[in-house]
Amino acid sequence: MPDDLEQTIRDNAAGPKRAKGDSAEMEQHALPDQIAADRYLQGKKATRSKGMGIAMKKLVPPGTD
Repeated sequence: MPDDLEQTIRDNAAGPKRAKGDSAEMEQHALPDQIAADRYLQGKKATRSKGMGIAMKKLVPPGTD
């Protein structure tokens, strides 16, 4: 999914913002909105993954009991 989203953002950035034809008109989301959506989805994915997140550890200095 991240590759698809990254490719979509690249395609949207390369294409026109607004397209108008005889029967329809289309406008894509602004690039900052697409980037914000990507960051949101990546953050959501990171919270679900196990491993490299915030780890709570108890530090005990040497020489104390």
